[in-house]
Amino acid sequence: MGSTSNSNSLGKVLERLETLAQQYRLHKPSPLPIPIPDGTNSTQQTLGSNKRAAVLVCLFQDPYGDLRVILTKRASNLSTHSGEVSLPGGKREEGDADDVQTALREAKEEIGLDPSLVNVVTVLEPFVTKIGLTVVPVLGILSDMKAFNPSPNAAEVEAIFDAPIEMFLKDENRREEEREWKGVKYLLHYFDYEAETEKYVIWALTAGILIKAASFIFERPPAFLEQRPNFWNRATNSNTTTT
Repeated sequence: MGSTSNSNSLGKVLERLETLAQQYRLHKPSPLPIPIPDGTNSTQQTLGSNKRAAVLVCLFQDPYGDLRVILTKRASNLSTHSGEVSLPGGKREEGDADDVQTALREAKEEIGLDPSLVNVVTVLEPFVTKIGLTVVPVLGILSDMKAFNPSPNAAEVEAIFDAPIEMFLKDENRREEEREWKGVKYLLHYFDYEAETEKYVIWALTAGILIKAASFIFERPPAFLEQRPNFWNRATNSNTTTT
């Protein structure tokens, strides 16, 4: 009974995502604006327009019916975030038409994912890092897993693996660390995951994006206190008035 119920529930989730993907193709939204903090001068604004990146949250359904997300372990020789788990993606380049193109181009370069295999569902609200980099998550569904032949770019990617997206809503294999930024406390979440005898830790911005994506996909909040850092929300706050 429980298995049938879960199957029906996932079926509804996939149906909703497919409908959103169709709507996206028909009514492609305008790119989200790059947030410019108050007091930023024109030179800083010009530099800030180049501080934009996009990541691909690419989903697929495994043979057991679970919805999974493709992840990478960054190469150990990279100058930043070496050896950490991340989503395929990177900084926007001059020839990119929008955030979706950035995410798809980077996924092809990093893991050999053909952009034609990805049905884009939506573009989620951006995150802003401490250094002011705007990171835009692009949610997509892999149309044919069998057609995807993972080929990691050794200069950037050490390993490609996948994990169930729903795990980022569960209070299992998760720990947290309290930190503070400008006098405001926040939580960093760490998710432990093992795939093919390899152990991975998914944390920080990547974990935050996956919590957000999973909440959107399953239309429910996580089973734990999220308490995101305020600086992640600067993209949203820059377009709203607080009281």
